[in-house]
Amino acid sequence: QKVKDSMRVLLPVLLNKSHDSYDKIRAILLYIFSTNGTTQENLDKLIQNVQIESDSDMIRNWKYLDVPVISSFVAQQHKYPRRDRSKEETFQLSRWTPVIKDVMEDAIENKLDSKDWPYCSRCPPTWNGSGVV
Repeated sequence: QKVKDSMRVLLPVLLNKSHDSYDKIRAILLYIFSTNGTTQENLDKLIQNVQIESDSDMIRNWKYLDVPVISSFVAQQHKYPRRDRSKEETFQLSRWTPVIKDVMEDAIENKLDSKDWPYCSRCPPTWNGSGVV
């Protein structure tokens, strides 16, 4: 079932004294992942109330892995465009295709945007398309 008010479920876990700080960090990260980010004020309040200021970098450093920790219009604008895979044959238990599959397929087909991927240069002119360079 989808959780309607995730903050209402999260707060009792965070305020419970029997949970250690790493479990609370995991709970905050699950909240951030499920909501595609949170506001700066909300994140600061969570970190202060749970008293994990010394370990807050564990949460904030996810931004370097392109996880939208702080949600904003600018962060959502730069998402990698997904391919339509609705017609592909899937296994019965398959639910999701990772973004890296789209990126690798675009790299093979030489379709990566040079602004987003500056170190992935175009294929050399001698390449005949018979394989990955």
